[in-house]
Amino acid sequence: MSPDEYCQQKTLKSGSSFYYSFLFLPPERRRAITALYAFCREVDDTVDDATDQSVARIKLAWWRTEVSAMYKGTPTHPVTQALAPHVAPYKLEERHLLAIVDGMEMDLDQSRYLDYAGLQRYCWHVASVVGILSASIFGYTRPETLAYAEKLGLAFQLTNIIRDVGEDARKGRIYLPVNELQQFGVTAADLLNARHSEKFEALMRFQTERAQRTYDEALALLPKEDRRAQRPGLMMSAIYRTLLDEIERDGFHVLTQRISLTPLRKLWLAWKTYVRS
Repeated sequence: MSPDEYCQQKTLKSGSSFYYSFLFLPPERRRAITALYAFCREVDDTVDDATDQSVARIKLAWWRTEVSAMYKGTPTHPVTQALAPHVAPYKLEERHLLAIVDGMEMDLDQSRYLDYAGLQRYCWHVASVVGILSASIFGYTRPETLAYAEKLGLAFQLTNIIRDVGEDARKGRIYLPVNELQQFGVTAADLLNARHSEKFEALMRFQTERAQRTYDEALALLPKEDRRAQRPGLMMSAIYRTLLDEIERDGFHVLTQRISLTPLRKLWLAWKTYVRS
């Protein structure tokens, strides 16, 4: 199996919505973004699949060394071997890849966030940086496009947090800020014990409105000159915002189930966005 095939398989196996936006890219850019996504999945799985935190930390330290090796021209893992040829053409910065690894380590150090500012710092590492790297691969001519991509990454992560509230709580992680839980009268025990209530619905409506507002703010930053190049991000926005709508229509029953769109619907939303952009 070649490094590119390994990354393709990793991406397909994840079942991610991002896959549908990759389909519309030219082959070289598609290979690059697939390798980047596979890298993110590898380091994320290092933490999610770990039963021993000390082992997870050792593996993350190895990934930092592997990123450094890739920039020195000596990658050993299929993911970094696949990503290496794209580093120079798309100006992918080492500090950004290392920031992603740091973000995954934050999940080992912290399972609660006191306020939204603290949550934003986490989101920057695990999502906004990925947005910046992705925008570089898609292509851009204006610096404002990177600001758009950074904010769009935040919006995606806020959506993930809303979708995965119950699943994350069962893993011992609560990303909803503590002061916002208190504001709406929802306790950590409510989340851990999947106690759905009107208070919880109000809290989730607040989270959803902020996520939708973040999408609006991101899209407002995208220069028209780069809109066509950045269509993959716009496709993902369409898919994720539709998911938010579905979650709200379902009454925010995210404590006991993971609400998702069908593959066919994701593909349709991606195609519709592609032809309109």
